Amino acid sequence: MVGGNLKNMVVAFLVPLPSILFYLSFVRDGGDTGASPLSSWCAAHPLLLANILFFLNVDVLFWLVGLLLSNHWLIDLYWTVIPVMLLHYYRGHPASVVDAVRSAVAVGLTWVWGARLTHNYLRREGWEFGKREDWRFNEMRGQYGKTWWWMSFFAVYFSQQVFLIGICLPMYAIHSSNQPWGIWDLVATAACIAGIVIAHFADTQLHKFVTRYEKLKQLGEPTVPTLEDGLWRYSRHPNYFGEQLWWWGLYLFAWNLGQRWMFVGPLVNSLCLGYVTVLVERRMLKQEHRAEAYKLYQKRTSVWIPWFRKAVPESKLKET
Repeated sequence: MVGGNLKNMVVAFLVPLPSILFYLSFVRDGGDTGASPLSSWCAAHPLLLANILFFLNVDVLFWLVGLLLSNHWLIDLYWTVIPVMLLHYYRGHPASVVDAVRSAVAVGLTWVWGARLTHNYLRREGWEFGKREDWRFNEMRGQYGKTWWWMSFFAVYFSQQVFLIGICLPMYAIHSSNQPWGIWDLVATAACIAGIVIAHFADTQLHKFVTRYEKLKQLGEPTVPTLEDGLWRYSRHPNYFGEQLWWWGLYLFAWNLGQRWMFVGPLVNSLCLGYVTVLVERRMLKQEHRAEAYKLYQKRTSVWIPWFRKAVPESKLKET
């Protein structure tokens, strides 16, 4: 167990090195008059280069590692890291133009977001690297059977490029304009902070509930089938709501800088989370010991946006 965890930890730290080393090599001479044609091209095409590096290092290399390990866990871990890397990529790129205050705020917020999500991921996995892959990947593995080895490239990796590059576009906008800090930047900052705080408390409450549930189950003690305390009393998925608030808050920075078309990124992410919400709730309803309680929970509680609970008597549920 320890050896496997150490091996996966080493893999996790080594896999992004090709992109990091290439980036550092061209940044060193990207702004020089005597730069190589390759460095000059890279310096002139920040967005295109970001997509190429993502394709080669994440889509291709992560996929190959996943095939070798028979486990596509890496992309889950790097969902919390890639946005931080993209932020610094845009910030340090030779084409970067910034307002120092906005850039510093974006860096601070993104690091806090990344640290929170990484901590939650490792806590959920028992502080083990590669302990398991996403349950949705497991389901797809069963659905696609023998074709999963190549379908996983598109379902697990290439699709993530669309999501991650899209939702991180505001980071590019922030580092492509020196427009002075303004009131909408404050609004964006407040929304981002609120999203991080809500997601943190929601995930912490969920973790405590799951941990207590497993302990009681092992002891043969009575368990509560559904979490309905804290933020979960007002929303069935407050962690998803907090995560969306973070990305829409980040988009407000781009909106303020005139890059309003970048709403496509958080919109696609919200649609994706909507689909994930359906899958999660279907999974809950398939568990016999939770189904009845969860149906009542659905009727009483808002899906995403925290709101007051509806008064739905249990007798009404049984009639349906």
